[in-house]
Amino acid sequence: MTASEGVRRGRGRVLEMLESLLAFGGLVLLRDSVEWEGRSLLKALIKKSALCGKQVHILGCEVSEEEFREGFDSNVNSQLVYHDLFRDPLNWSKPGEALPGGPLEALRALCRRRDLGPVTIALDSLSWLLLHLPCTTLCQTLHALSRQDSCPGDGSSGELVHVLGLLHEELHGPGPLGALSSLAQTEVTLSGTMGQASAHILCRRPRQRPTQQTQRFSVLPDFSVELQGGLPLESQPHPDPYTSSVDPTAHLTFNLRLSKKEREAKDSLTLPFQFSSEKQQALLRPGPGQATSHIFYEPDAYDDLDQEDPDDDLDV
Repeated sequence: MTASEGVRRGRGRVLEMLESLLAFGGLVLLRDSVEWEGRSLLKALIKKSALCGKQVHILGCEVSEEEFREGFDSNVNSQLVYHDLFRDPLNWSKPGEALPGGPLEALRALCRRRDLGPVTIALDSLSWLLLHLPCTTLCQTLHALSRQDSCPGDGSSGELVHVLGLLHEELHGPGPLGALSSLAQTEVTLSGTMGQASAHILCRRPRQRPTQQTQRFSVLPDFSVELQGGLPLESQPHPDPYTSSVDPTAHLTFNLRLSKKEREAKDSLTLPFQFSSEKQQALLRPGPGQATSHIFYEPDAYDDLDQEDPDDDLDV
């Protein structure tokens, strides 16, 4: 294989990886940490969506608009609509223009407009929103936001809406992490070893079993993705923690199975209520030298021996 063929194959795998993340509508959850940041991968997905002709709405909470747009070319920046919550997060400078539904409600209203075409919404970040909104409110809004693939009320179908959410998982407990994870159609958990970043991708598709794969990658300064270390791992069925069954035989105080020796002892045991032919003969025919017993009955004065009416003494 020549060098040019290797480059083409590498680019094909990169496109396959990015397209797999953006293949279906819904929430794509990017979980990063202090050691492995995820904003670069978020911007790489935004660039991919913009180059596909999609309009990208960005809810910027942690960095300024200038810093976020840095590194994108003019073609990508022309497709970006930046909603700035970094400079004035509480809307103090223009209190009269505050939206009653908040920024997420404004974005959801934009997605309902059929003249926008395909839309990608990037939330930078969900951790900032969790600090300013209740978890239940945020989850309900995300659910409505990622389900805006049809226009309510008119029965018409619209374009799929992709929601990209960056989450700093070290800042939150298991409750918010589990709630956001249950909403996501795709989860990307960033980690790495020896300075090489890797992405663990968990995909949940309707009427299909969840699959997972791990891919080593690096994000270049122009926010294109370069895969490292050969082919990704094959997709494998993933036991979903929300649907996995619990083994009822685990952690029991007794044994449900018998060994071979215990089974032989069980089969050779004669139970008290089981009468063998030898035991029946021994009970019905006393052996020689055994005393026989007799029953002597003397009728009482109140005994009713009338066989025609045995209940005569009951005065019925």
